[in-house]
Amino acid sequence: MTHARDVLDAFSVSFWLPIGALTIALVMKLPSLVRMWRDPMLRAVGGLLLFACAVFVFASPSVIGWTNRVTGVPNIAAPLVYSLLTALCASWLLLIVAWRNGLSDRSGATRRAARWVVFAYAGVVVALWVLFWLADVPVERRRDLDTYYANTPFMREEILLYLLAHTVACSVTARLIWNWVRTDGLDAWLRWGLRFLGVGYATNLLFDVAKLTAVIARMTGHDLDWLSTYLAPSAACLSATMVAIGFIIPHGGQYLHERWRIRLAHWQLRPLYLLLRTVNGGGAPFTPRATGELRLIRRETYIRDVLLQLSRHLDEDLRERSYDAALDLGFEPGRGEALAAAVTILDAVAARERDPQTDSAASPSGPDTAYLLQEIQAVSLALRHRDHIEAVRSRAAAPGRENARA
Repeated sequence: MTHARDVLDAFSVSFWLPIGALTIALVMKLPSLVRMWRDPMLRAVGGLLLFACAVFVFASPSVIGWTNRVTGVPNIAAPLVYSLLTALCASWLLLIVAWRNGLSDRSGATRRAARWVVFAYAGVVVALWVLFWLADVPVERRRDLDTYYANTPFMREEILLYLLAHTVACSVTARLIWNWVRTDGLDAWLRWGLRFLGVGYATNLLFDVAKLTAVIARMTGHDLDWLSTYLAPSAACLSATMVAIGFIIPHGGQYLHERWRIRLAHWQLRPLYLLLRTVNGGGAPFTPRATGELRLIRRETYIRDVLLQLSRHLDEDLRERSYDAALDLGFEPGRGEALAAAVTILDAVAARERDPQTDSAASPSGPDTAYLLQEIQAVSLALRHRDHIEAVRSRAAAPGRENARA
């Protein structure tokens, strides 16, 4: 008895796992939903996540028992869960209608398709409640209601109706999602999110197959209740988790990718930043609570300002000779330009240390610093390889190199 209770408790707890994933996805989408509520696709996404959470909350055996007890109506949780599941199916199809016709499409065909989905599935919900009130279901069943009442008039039709509505919506959505995955030009994070959505909806079909098989088996005098009682809920939990991950990946992945890109850019500028700090002894302003974007902007601005101060000391001839030397050493043109610029900046820093009086801003007739100001990332990365810089510097200073370009 204790073992059976433990199994049932674990069965109940498993319903809350997809709820957590779906809630995270809903919270991540909430700011966009608030800002762009008029967008039909965002509304469909919000409704989908909200109804999905509600389905698993009210389908949990413990909540089913609470609902039946509070209302005083045995098994009234059944049409409630079926209705929420049907509303979830409608949100799937509305999402597909919004996506298929484009974010900005407001055509009559789009509105008619959306109205058809709403009216059809609203009709299913009404039918579910009518059938429930016509059925005789006095014995409470929290986990196996579908098979227990599979031969009961009206309840039998209700069970088949909600499974049919779910199967149709899931099949259409899964097919169109997989077609979307193959679309050219998708962002990598969006493509991975769609793949998880496709797997989620495909897994949902396993829920339908398991339920229908068990119900039909009961109708024909066989017992395959375990498919409905254990396999189907497990498939539903897995499906909901995959769907939640599918919505989380594009948003979370793009956010983390952008955070990583900013931090990487900030770190890559460190060698050039530390070198230029020796020019004036200062540094970029530091604020503990500054965002990553602000810290990156301040570092970039500081580097460009100091490079302008060094422009009087930049030797354009040295940069040209260093570039040729880099090409002679087998470096690619882009890499050669970065190494040549690094050699020139190191020479300018040394020249300024020898003559600190000429530290004013560049004169109009000074060297062209456009490349240095635009490609500070590449130059900073070149400074991490001092052996390459020394090789280029040595070759550029070789006898006869001064006249090589002539």
